[in-house]
Amino acid sequence: MEKINSICIIDDDPITVFGIKRMLKTSIDCDEINTYGNGQLAINGIKGMIENNAPLPQVIFLDINMPIMDGWQFLEEFIKLPIQDRVRINVVTSSIDETDYNNWVHYKDSSHHQITYNNKPIKKADIMSITKLAS
Repeated sequence: MEKINSICIIDDDPITVFGIKRMLKTSIDCDEINTYGNGQLAINGIKGMIENNAPLPQVIFLDINMPIMDGWQFLEEFIKLPIQDRVRINVVTSSIDETDYNNWVHYKDSSHHQITYNNKPIKKADIMSITKLAS
């Protein structure tokens, strides 16, 4: 198993955040897990990391439906950032809306980052396969 320096969870549901963190802590070798309650807080945090030359998240778990800045708005801003390394972004959603799936395809195809689409709830059996460094 590869060691991951930093993971970021962006989700406004504290139960989902708790569950993902718990699965990560028992399954993944990771130094740091940061959490944000919406996309705006996350994009501000990541911009701060860039400004301070701090390590960026290597894996992101991203909810779609959040207040203030949703997951798609976050992705729109994130892919504009000057990040050379490839980040694995796991879109995590309970949405069955075809528009959300089409948005995922758009971002997956228009970014150098590895963006996957995953249905909630994330199961422990799946956590290891979706928490790998981008290839």
